[in-house]
This record gives sequence, structure tokens and C-alpha cells, in this order.
Amino acid sequence: MSELDRLWAGWRRAYIDAANTDALPADQRLEATVDGTLFERLLNSGLDDRESLILERGPRCFAIMNAFPYTNGHLMVVPNEPAEHLDQLAEEVFEDLWKMIRRATAAVQAAYDPPGMNVGLNIGHAGGAGVPNHIHVHVLPRWRGDTNFMTSVAGARVLPETIESSWERLREVW
Repeated sequence: MSELDRLWAGWRRAYIDAANTDALPADQRLEATVDGTLFERLLNSGLDDRESLILERGPRCFAIMNAFPYTNGHLMVVPNEPAEHLDQLAEEVFEDLWKMIRRATAAVQAAYDPPGMNVGLNIGHAGGAGVPNHIHVHVLPRWRGDTNFMTSVAGARVLPETIESSWERLREVW
């Protein structure tokens, strides 16, 4: 058995701290403001879907590109109303959430044809949620060998297409 290696990404702490300070304008903060959570602010921004990167608007949920993607095609499915935990969602919202997740995975498969996919939730600060006050489900394509040391060593991700190109690619097959 080999010893467990740990790669530290200390740069991430500064991002988390900065995103939750009063130094940022209210519309850029991750925590809830008087205008709602980050996701509510995006949903109700009045911006065109291309500009806000919203892929689909439903009566109870919406799908949006992740502004800080792990890989191209990384999107999130979000209830329109905030909840911190799955058990706080009304039954019809819970059902619509999973129906939209199914459409999201089908769109990612059609747009990128990946051999694998991650679908998951990070609940609460300790669970890794960047927006802990509004549950959201990540959907992202994965390929063998798509992990590397760029994030840990250089504090950067290498993505072969722009987020706008990813939006167009997914929207076309949605």
C-alpha cells in the first residue's frame, strides 16, 4: 500500500474568502443578499439567456453554465427558489429538478460524447458548496486522463473552448 499524497490548492482559500466579503459588489457575492441568492439574482437579472448563460428556464428549475467550470460543458441544475437541503424542496420541485438533470445529462452526452460524467451536489460549506444557501446539482462530462496538475501547480485550468462556445454547443442540443 502506498502512502497517500496530498496536493494543496492554497489559492482556493483566497477565492472563497473574497467571494463572501463586503468588498465585492452585492451582485457578485456568493452569499444571499437582500436581492436573493446568487442563483436568484442570475435568474431574475433580466439579462438575455446567452449573456447570463442560462440554458433552460422551467417553472420550478433552471439550468445554467458553471462560471468556474472544471471542464467544458460543466453546467448546473438549480431550483428557482432557494433551499439549503434536498429535504426542503417541495415534492414537485424535487421531481422537476431530477427531470431537468436527466435532460442535462442527455444534452452533455449529445454535445460532447464523453465516456463518463459526474452528477453531484455539494451541500453546505463543509460539503464544498460554493453557494451553500441555494442547492444546485453539477453535471459535467469526463474523459479518461482529463485530470492533470495544472490546477494544483499553476492555479489554472486548461479548457479548450470558451464558456460561450460551451453554452452554444449545449443549447443547440438541449
